Amino acid sequence: MSKTAFIYPGQGAQKAGMGADFYERSETARAIFDQAGEKLGLDMKALCFEENEKLDLTEYTQAALVTTCLAMTRVAKERGLKPDITAGLSLGEYSAIAAAGGMDDLDAVRLVRKRGILMQNTVPAGEGGMCAVMGMEASKIEEVLEEMDGEEAGNVTVANYNCPGQIVITGKTSAVEAAAERLKAAGAKRAMMLNVSGPFHSPLLVPAGEELAKELETVTLHPLDIPYVTNVTAEKVEDIGVTRELLTKQVSSPVRWMQSMEAMIREGVDIFVEIGPGKTLAGFMKKISRDVKVYNIAVWEDVEKVAQELQ
Repeated sequence: MSKTAFIYPGQGAQKAGMGADFYERSETARAIFDQAGEKLGLDMKALCFEENEKLDLTEYTQAALVTTCLAMTRVAKERGLKPDITAGLSLGEYSAIAAAGGMDDLDAVRLVRKRGILMQNTVPAGEGGMCAVMGMEASKIEEVLEEMDGEEAGNVTVANYNCPGQIVITGKTSAVEAAAERLKAAGAKRAMMLNVSGPFHSPLLVPAGEELAKELETVTLHPLDIPYVTNVTAEKVEDIGVTRELLTKQVSSPVRWMQSMEAMIREGVDIFVEIGPGKTLAGFMKKISRDVKVYNIAVWEDVEKVAQELQ
């Protein structure tokens, strides 16, 4: 029997104008944007819909992207689209948990606003960085990182297992740069430093996770309507009781996206609906498995197209 997953992108998918057509055409979407803006004291419409410099700053990006994804999700559900399971890449995990019924939309937005501020401010600017490594197996990358010595030893780790041939490393800037050179020498096709404001999903962000844990205690979590798959272990979560601990660890742990998608496919998921701006996750899925169908809901017209296909 066919199973459907809703999947949500992480930071980097944001773009000016995202969700504007949903705001114009749906009272449900409009309420989410307006209430999120009111809750955070932000002009969410200006942040998401207009060209501005704030949208690419972590402390604003996270709340803007989750607000947009959840507004799109509510519209998709109204149209009759229902997932059997959810997952989200890094930041997207908050959308996945809310879509699975484990968290109220506005609590998800409030949490990621705090998360974004903590992630941006925990490590001083310039001291941490990330690098995308292309064309090398994860096991080989791990081997090269384990062989790092001197000041670089232990200061660079894997941040994201995105898909075969695309792994992201993270850590102290000097260590990441040194690792990039070693990886290229070891056969990586490319090792490209990323334009990010910190060493995300690095042990350097453990203090951010500890602060986020305090914020998580203020949120009411609900029994899940459906399972979600966590980035931390790439395993299905059915007990909401473990979610606070997982989200605390997630800030400083590798994102096991490739492993998460493989786990969902083993569970029988054969339809993936990416909800949010862009098609990043669809691109990853082409390299993870060609045996599943992937749909995108990024603009208003997509909802009707996907609904007609799947109902």
